[in-house]
Amino acid sequence: MFTPLPQDTNVIQKQNFRNVQIDAIGVALSSAAAPFLPVFLARLGASNFQIGLLTAMPGVTGLILAIVIGRFLQTRRNIVPWFSGSRLLVLSSFALTGLAAIFIPARYLVNSVLGIWALATIPQTTLAVCFSVVMNAIAGPDGRYALLSRRWTIFGLTNAIVTFGVTQLLDRIRYPLNYQLMFIGLSIGGLISFYFSSRINLPDQTPPPLATGHSLRETARNYLQLLRSHPAFAAFVSKRFVYLSAIALSAPIFPLYFVRVVGASDAEIGTINMTMSAVMMVGYSFWSWVSRKKSSRLVLLMTAFGLMLYPLASALTPQARLIMLYAGTAGFFQAGLDLVFFDELMKTVPAEYSATFVSLAQSLQYLSSVFSPLLGTFLADHISLGGALFASAGLRLLGFLLFLRPERKPAAA
Repeated sequence: MFTPLPQDTNVIQKQNFRNVQIDAIGVALSSAAAPFLPVFLARLGASNFQIGLLTAMPGVTGLILAIVIGRFLQTRRNIVPWFSGSRLLVLSSFALTGLAAIFIPARYLVNSVLGIWALATIPQTTLAVCFSVVMNAIAGPDGRYALLSRRWTIFGLTNAIVTFGVTQLLDRIRYPLNYQLMFIGLSIGGLISFYFSSRINLPDQTPPPLATGHSLRETARNYLQLLRSHPAFAAFVSKRFVYLSAIALSAPIFPLYFVRVVGASDAEIGTINMTMSAVMMVGYSFWSWVSRKKSSRLVLLMTAFGLMLYPLASALTPQARLIMLYAGTAGFFQAGLDLVFFDELMKTVPAEYSATFVSLAQSLQYLSSVFSPLLGTFLADHISLGGALFASAGLRLLGFLLFLRPERKPAAA
């Protein structure tokens, strides 16, 4: 059952909600190919470092450009065109990957695919900032759980169905034609996403004044002053940084672990991803209900602890059938963590500086995306893939303990 919309939702807001949901179908259609991208590179003979690089590249670009892009977007009266255009460019990279697999010789293919996705990191960075700003503008403070639980449930349902079809394609058509058809065919989701996301209707905004500096030091000082005036934001994003670093550390490890330790087939890997996506649909409704009946803090603590168990259990029992069960459990907790991370972040972001603060939060997230995957592959090379999963579990436990600590109340004036 979907989380109900706020009672005062008007006609334009309902249209925006609908466009967001249909956009999710297009995104899910193309994104079904994403988990198979590192698997494809692994089958091409990519090294652990190259797999880690694929995961880390968006973080490198984001770390360099997120604040600059956020500052630019803060000066736009309407960022919907930037949101839809960036999404189209990112999802079109799947088509380019499929074409590269057809026309580029095998010995150059790994580096060519990495080059395609290196270029895609620029619109990815823009999209990451735009997404939070646009979704928050559509939902408002009372509709974030409703909007995103609906969107991500539809995304999960579409993704599960498409992933099932993809696994059949990969098993029944010879390699590498199966991967070529998958990447090119699923890229049509980018066109669906662009059409409906570009129809989102948000009122133009008057850009707020931004402090400028004559040097990099002065600019950094201005940002620090802005952060100090919102301590709740700084406290939350620093804790979130630890937990997201733990997740990013395991991102390149899982596909390598499935292929090299578990010995999973393409169909089994697809089933693992499909199971996670399918259970997430249940999780979105459940955690939205928990948030309404109990509290967002309870959702945060339960999901942060529960998601720690996925890498731990997978490392202890490297069996495909058991990992399918663990992936389903992880999807259940991941759904709640996605919702509560977005909601808690936007609670601390001042509305007039949303693009600026979201870009700052994204910069920290990108920092973890740069170093954590490379740390994961470094650990895999030196202590084994299973050891890297244990490290991810330990760092997730640390993140949970940080969230467990009660926030300090501001002193009375």
